[in-house]
Amino acid sequence: MRCRTIDNIGLILFIIALVAQFILIIYFFLQLKAKNSQLNAVQAETAKKLLDAEEQIKLQRKEALISAKETLQNQRQEFETEVRDRRTELARLEQRLLQKEENLEAKSQAAVEREQELAKKIDELYDKEDYLAELVDKQLKELERISGISVEEGKALLLKQLENELKLEAAQLIRDNEAYIKETANAKARELISIAMQRCVIDQVVESTVSVVNLPNDEMKGRIIGREGRNIRALETFTGVDLIIDDTPEAVVLSSFDPVRREIAKIALEKLIADGRIHPVRIEDMVEKAKEEVEEKMFKEGEQAAFEMGIMNLHPEVIKILGRLYYRTSYGQNVLKHSIEVGHLSAMLAEELGANVQIAKRAGLLHDLGKAVDQTQEGTHIELGVEIAKRYNENPAIIHAIEAHHEDVHADTVEAVLVKIADTMSAGRPGARRDTLEIYIKRIQKLEEIATSYPGIKKSFAVQAGREIRVMVQPSTVDDAAASKLARDIAKRIEDELDYPGQIRVTVVREIRATEIAK
Repeated sequence: MRCRTIDNIGLILFIIALVAQFILIIYFFLQLKAKNSQLNAVQAETAKKLLDAEEQIKLQRKEALISAKETLQNQRQEFETEVRDRRTELARLEQRLLQKEENLEAKSQAAVEREQELAKKIDELYDKEDYLAELVDKQLKELERISGISVEEGKALLLKQLENELKLEAAQLIRDNEAYIKETANAKARELISIAMQRCVIDQVVESTVSVVNLPNDEMKGRIIGREGRNIRALETFTGVDLIIDDTPEAVVLSSFDPVRREIAKIALEKLIADGRIHPVRIEDMVEKAKEEVEEKMFKEGEQAAFEMGIMNLHPEVIKILGRLYYRTSYGQNVLKHSIEVGHLSAMLAEELGANVQIAKRAGLLHDLGKAVDQTQEGTHIELGVEIAKRYNENPAIIHAIEAHHEDVHADTVEAVLVKIADTMSAGRPGARRDTLEIYIKRIQKLEEIATSYPGIKKSFAVQAGREIRVMVQPSTVDDAAASKLARDIAKRIEDELDYPGQIRVTVVREIRATEIAK
């Protein structure tokens, strides 16, 4: 019984094993089927994506083809338009060339006809010339018969008569020229002076009796004044200059008629402001240093002036005195630059007239030497200049020119006269001095007013420092004959209404312009 039970259990276990194995087989089969289904789905999806991609590619190809066709069509239209325009332009150019060719042919035909007419007229003139030559021969023979003399004898008599007439005319011409030279000598002299003035131009400075020193701040004014005013009193005592400290922001005014003292005070005050230490002892030191700087500056300016004039043998003291003129002004004109200008003008005039150029140049440079010390010493600037020149052994001709340049004594040498003339030229030329500048401007304005007061005037310009007035007329209103009369009328009115040195040229310009554009 027990064995049978065991056999049943084994059979059951075997059956269970078979069932489990079958289940596993069915499971694996189902898994395989599921995998196959997934694979088929993937393959189907892949095939679908491939079909979509192919459709997309076909669509893109179609679009690209359409775009390319449109671009090609546009380019073809542009090309056809350009070709059409060029054909039109070529046709127009061809038409113009044909017209020009026809015009040239017509002109050529006209030229040929004119040439034929000229040739015909030349032949007629030759015939007339031969006929006139025959008439002249007949007349000469008839004249010889009537007068009883030959042609050569008649020529000799005629030449003798002409010679006598020419001698009389030459004598009359000489007398007329002498009178003309006497009448125009002053005008030529003024013209010579004007040329020299035009060649020599030197800038001028404006005369001033005050200098302004800028301050870093308004607090510096109190330090300059000092306790109970001791600093400002020390500055005024050591420099001899008045200090004006008022409400002007950040500025101090220095007042003095002596430009050298004013310059020393300005330099000393600027040094004190930069240093920051302001007290009487320091002020005295700075004033001394400023004096040394100004002395050195004056010597350099005098040396530079002598070098510019080409004068190398001046005494050092004369150079120093000459340099003081750098700080001296007269009626707004810097005296040193005025002296240099007078030297140049004197040399130019001497060169033109054949006088001694070196003496004229040196005398012109030194003629106002006394103005360097006339504010500190007794005597006129001429007396002081002569004294300085004698002290340092200058040439007597130069001393005489210095003494005679304001007609204190009569000028006995050409060089002295030239220095006097050059001094007047430099002081009286336009722009040299304030009062002369105003007169010069008024004269220029008056010139232009006179010119524009006549009818038919378009514009007028005063040029060359007022030595010429140019008048532009309207060509439709003023003809050539009227232009000449207008120039004479303006010149006559200028002579009657204005006072001026030298001559004023009146130029009337009548201009007609024709303008055409070549294509």
